[in-house]
Amino acid sequence: MELFIILGLLCLGYFAGTYAERQHYKSIRKRERETASISVVTFGAKQEIPDAKDAKLFVGNVVISGDYFKMFISSLVNLFGGEMTLYRSLLDRGRREALLRLKQEAISWGGTKILNVRFETSRIGNQIGDDGLVSIEVIAYGTAIR
Repeated sequence: MELFIILGLLCLGYFAGTYAERQHYKSIRKRERETASISVVTFGAKQEIPDAKDAKLFVGNVVISGDYFKMFISSLVNLFGGEMTLYRSLLDRGRREALLRLKQEAISWGGTKILNVRFETSRIGNQIGDDGLVSIEVIAYGTAIR
């Protein structure tokens, strides 16, 4: 009986997690099209920065958690070693979402370009004594000009 409950929860985690991930990617793609008007440019140390009448630092951050199915499968992969491909979508969604939030803030301020965007990531959870749930925080920051 307990085996059926565990399998049922894994199936529920798989289908609910897959659905939530698809919906999030759908939202990301839509908002990426909406914010395509503002360019993101990274300059080197010796390049000239464009003229601007105003500049402001903006930050976009997000915390994304994996579903229990991914946690279960990744713990199996962890036993044998190898690349943790199941976390690629977490990192991809986190980076894209953080950048979108940064861009949306800059657009609402009236920004025309965002310069020198940087990303920072950190892991939340999966430490000794935690419940095994892994979340990642992604922070994107850059200077918007107008």
